[in-house]
Amino acid sequence: MTLLSQRGLTRRQFGAGLASIAIMAATKAESEAALPTIDTHAHVFHRGLKLAPGRRYAPDYDAPLPLYLEQLDRNGMTNGVLVQPSFLGTDNSYLVTCLKQTDGRLRGIAVVDPAISADELRTLDRAGVVGIRLNLVGQPLPDLATGEWKALLGHVKSMGWQVEIQRNAADLAMLAPQLLDHGVKIVLDHYALPDPRLGVADPGFQSVLKLGATKNVWIKISAPYRNGAAGEDFARAAYPLLRNAYGLDRLLWGSDWPHTLFEATQSYEKNRQFLDALIVDKSERAQVLASPRTLFRF
Repeated sequence: MTLLSQRGLTRRQFGAGLASIAIMAATKAESEAALPTIDTHAHVFHRGLKLAPGRRYAPDYDAPLPLYLEQLDRNGMTNGVLVQPSFLGTDNSYLVTCLKQTDGRLRGIAVVDPAISADELRTLDRAGVVGIRLNLVGQPLPDLATGEWKALLGHVKSMGWQVEIQRNAADLAMLAPQLLDHGVKIVLDHYALPDPRLGVADPGFQSVLKLGATKNVWIKISAPYRNGAAGEDFARAAYPLLRNAYGLDRLLWGSDWPHTLFEATQSYEKNRQFLDALIVDKSERAQVLASPRTLFRF
């Protein structure tokens, strides 16, 4: 009597079991390979565009759409999200033009005046815009109790859009709950920008971790270099805390291309490779890269 028959298995059954395991492994691999890989944070512009008054920064180079698409292709990314640069203000025309040229491969986040009409928002929606951005770095916090803001956030909620915010963690801890009271989805930029001197010990960052329990807040694990000279070390410490607080489906990766103000030290490839080092498990990384699919309507 063979060992197989002693254990109650025929050679045929044993072979069938091995085949079943192989099929399941192949199916899992195919499923992971079929997942989209989405870059949720990039900017496109050229020097011929009209710049917003009062801007804090103006680029002296071009970052046009074809060059961004080249970055996606070179780095194995299926989709991308264009975020309106602050130095272009509320003129989203170039953003819209770019979205229309890519046949659904890209989505957009616009910057709008709080007094924008519902019709104008619907026009942006049809072009592929899925949210508004509040870049509040160096700006006063908005008074969300005013009629204009109430109306705008009401439209954002009804269209299923998101509100993306760039602001330091201490202020996000206060502002995010106010936005949540309006029923909108929130995306926090660049690890929520805690005090670089404190990193994960920043009380504001600790408050941001608690927002994960709302299930209506997402956070971008993008641009670690915007969190001080030790930004990559901070990111390594922050990632497991964010993963536990938000879950993989609410973490979003972004390249931050073309890395405005940090062009001399950053590249798309460098940031994509850092993600591989940050999330070593391929399955986990695949989930993070695919997690934006529903939120951004891909």
